[in-house]
Amino acid sequence: MYKVTSSIEFCYGHRLVGHQGKCRYLHGHNGRIEVDVESEETDQLGMVMDFSELRGVVKRWIDENIDHRMVLSREDPVATALREMKEPVYLMDANPTAENLSRHIFEQVRGLGLLVSEVRLWETPFSLASYSDP
Repeated sequence: MYKVTSSIEFCYGHRLVGHQGKCRYLHGHNGRIEVDVESEETDQLGMVMDFSELRGVVKRWIDENIDHRMVLSREDPVATALREMKEPVYLMDANPTAENLSRHIFEQVRGLGLLVSEVRLWETPFSLASYSDP
């Protein structure tokens, strides 16, 4: 099995509704996403896919959707106020934990036609959550 990985850094904010610790407050992260694409075969050039193409697709989605935005649950009452203030908000059906966000990015990027096998989200330099194809 061949695998290529692209890594992209971005900034985002969130909060976790129902959390009892400090993550219940609005806060931000300098995150890093790693996206793996796997294949049993390579193309005629010997590649799973060109690194620049992989990075381009993933970075475009990140830039257009979650970079420098508050990523919130649709159920979060703060979302309405931020949207009324014209603040950039990205809404998810689930609480925007690192685990849920890695799955969400996996599904969104796979929906763009990439054969994604795993997404890893580094929320901090020491904290990682991932989602892979079951």
